[in-house]
Amino acid sequence: MTRVMLVDDHVLVRMGFRMLLADAGIDVVAECGSGEEALPAYAQAGPDVVVMDLSMPGMGGLEAIRRLLAQDPKARVLALSAHEDTAHPQRVLRAGALGYLAKRSAPEALIAAVRAVARGERYLDAQTAQALAMAQIAGEASPAAVLSEREFSVFLHLARGLSVAQIAAALNVSPSTVGTHLYHVKQKLGASNQSELTLVALRWGLIEA
Repeated sequence: MTRVMLVDDHVLVRMGFRMLLADAGIDVVAECGSGEEALPAYAQAGPDVVVMDLSMPGMGGLEAIRRLLAQDPKARVLALSAHEDTAHPQRVLRAGALGYLAKRSAPEALIAAVRAVARGERYLDAQTAQALAMAQIAGEASPAAVLSEREFSVFLHLARGLSVAQIAAALNVSPSTVGTHLYHVKQKLGASNQSELTLVALRWGLIEA
């Protein structure tokens, strides 16, 4: 039986996923409400697949995925996101996740995705895969695509209204390091302040209004 760890800050979402997976014969061995909780829980539970929501308080799902894979390079992660942009799946897969599933997907897609990732296969829901293919054909690129992985994390936290001190705590780096990343983010995206960065993120669907 495939063993899964659910990481989502919404208890009702985890409950629904647990019931759905149980009906398919998939065992949920651990549940966490944040990336911070997921790291020690993973080591204790040893799941076959980690189902990780990207939009969570604290370090968030993307940073949690990076740290989890640094902790165990063989970890198999399926990322879940409510975002409908192309930057998030690109970043997540580049960070080492095996799968990406939009939350708008049908329930059976979660089961298919978990089973594929458990086998060590890549998984992208059909709509996201099509959006990535179309963006590539059209040559479109989100402004976030020019940022490094850490700059992208800082950018998203800033766009959500976090302060430099809060971001430093969430990412476990010094405020001066965050300040350096912030300088580069502003330069690369042509923004002069945090409000403009938020607008850029909203325009490209990277955060919700």
